[in-house]
Amino acid sequence: MSPDQLAHVAWELIAQDKGLLAIDESIGTCNRRFAALGIPQTAEKRREWRELLVTTPKLRQSISAVILSDETIRQTTGDGTSFLSLLADAEIIPGIKVDAGTTDLAGHPGEKITEGLDGLGARLDDYARIGARFAKWRGIITIADGLPSRGCIEANAQALARYAALCQQAGLVPMIEPEVLMAGRHDIARCGEVTEAVLRAVFRHCYEQGVALESAILKPNMVIAGADCPAQPGLDEIADATLAVLLRAVPAAVPGIAFLSGGQPAELATARLNAMNVRFLGRMPWRLTFSFARAIQQPALEIWGGQRDNVQAAQAMLAHRAECDRAARGGGYDPTMEGEPHSGAPSPALIR
Repeated sequence: MSPDQLAHVAWELIAQDKGLLAIDESIGTCNRRFAALGIPQTAEKRREWRELLVTTPKLRQSISAVILSDETIRQTTGDGTSFLSLLADAEIIPGIKVDAGTTDLAGHPGEKITEGLDGLGARLDDYARIGARFAKWRGIITIADGLPSRGCIEANAQALARYAALCQQAGLVPMIEPEVLMAGRHDIARCGEVTEAVLRAVFRHCYEQGVALESAILKPNMVIAGADCPAQPGLDEIADATLAVLLRAVPAAVPGIAFLSGGQPAELATARLNAMNVRFLGRMPWRLTFSFARAIQQPALEIWGGQRDNVQAAQAMLAHRAECDRAARGGGYDPTMEGEPHSGAPSPALIR
């Protein structure tokens, strides 16, 4: 795929005020979520759940692309139709998660490095051959006393850049996901400080590795306080803190920024994205959208519960969450759109 074609795919991912649905959880992560709801942790149940997701009516109205895992990209519906065929028919772009998960970073207690670079070029060629058009790699950064270390930031940034260069060589758009985790008691200022340092390192390494930023998408965390921080900021403070970091650290050549949800409650992730677009729409060099997993999936998963009779209701909830997120992309989301949300509305103090 030529550089111009890659850049075109990158723009398609963020076009028409749509966003991305991530269904790329590892088998272990998917099984843990099933176990919490009493759903059998089997390959067949995982297939049924993902079939529910990719066959949701009108999904294409809000979702431009879906991120798959190695298991999911090879799965089919009960009647034998491949998920890739279904997505193609719906004009939804298929992508693939290609990292091999995290492991302890040697010499850095409490920190992780993402693995999977060995043999990645050949795997990317295979995924491109079977129909993937973009890929995703996640690096994680923990905030704690004395963490993150410079060594951890640099190691993960370099891995993300090497992955991105290999993607473009294979004709795939790289989605670059450096995630500063929500876990911890840190305040929003500390999250902003770390997020900016991480993003600066990522793009410095991207330049060094020859990554064409016009053909890449960034998937970062929002700048928020740690989940256990007693002082939780409101929507406007989060919007201002997040955009302050992005405007300082993300080159204008990047066409789009697709936020991860990172464990935020569904309605709150939507409201926070909306606040950013309300306050900064037209003042940013890139487009802000969503690439949510749990924030779209979880309410529907709770309704489905592994029961065939609940498929239609679960799909209605999935479509609703995607529609709310699409509204937030244009700054048009309002909490009244939620009606009686299945998973509970955000605190009024957080939606001002």
